[in-house]
Amino acid sequence: MELDVNELFFWEPIALEGTIFEINRVVLLMFLGSIVCIAFFLAGSRRGPLVPKGIRNIAEMAYLFVRNQIAIDMMGPKEGARYAPYLATLFFFIFVMNLMEIVPGINFPVTSRMAIPAALALLTYIIFNVAGIIRQGPIKYFKNTVVLPGVPLIIQPLMIVIEIFSTFIFRPLTLAIRLFANMMAGHVLLTIFFLFSADFVKFDITLPLGILTAAIASVLILFELLVITIQAYIFTMLTAFYIREAVHGHGDEHEEEHHEVPHETEGLATQPA
Repeated sequence: MELDVNELFFWEPIALEGTIFEINRVVLLMFLGSIVCIAFFLAGSRRGPLVPKGIRNIAEMAYLFVRNQIAIDMMGPKEGARYAPYLATLFFFIFVMNLMEIVPGINFPVTSRMAIPAALALLTYIIFNVAGIIRQGPIKYFKNTVVLPGVPLIIQPLMIVIEIFSTFIFRPLTLAIRLFANMMAGHVLLTIFFLFSADFVKFDITLPLGILTAAIASVLILFELLVITIQAYIFTMLTAFYIREAVHGHGDEHEEEHHEVPHETEGLATQPA
């Protein structure tokens, strides 16, 4: 069995070859995933009975999950409600792009191409920096970001350097690489197991081994579904955390607003999205 790894991730251009708008299979799948997300929430937001049913109920529950369990829990009711639309868009876009890994006939996670996680991480990087500058002003934002309260003066210069690299360089890199690496590894692993299964079942002597590897691959699909969801959740949760920290700075965790979360969000699950 020969496996060219490039064949798992790279395809010939379909249109506009040699330009920055070049279209290949990855771009088509990204378009498809975007259309699926848009169609799902358009169908879920159409007018209907006061008590939503069917796809309206699913769409509302999906949006409120991100709004309540990620945005509001992480950022408080005021900031959480403000950034919930972006966070919901981010979560479901990543989820659908990841989900394509286990969709028969597609079997490719779009986020296993570094350009997509990198673009999403760059967008988050721009948003949390701009949000912090708008809320605090550029000088105060930079100071509150790199100067940690309560740190002894003798080690403060070292901590400032660490915070500069951590916030302004490593955050977007780790966001992108975490998503990219997990989805790429899962795609390669599933491919290897299914290729082994396909080769083993060709011969009577290796047929039992082929059945075994196919069974393992089926279990891995269920495990990969969990990874798909977790990676979308982690990316979105970290985005919310970065925005909150940029807006409020170190040590200013808006305690009063935080304590109001249960009161403010009470009954949100029954409100239309």
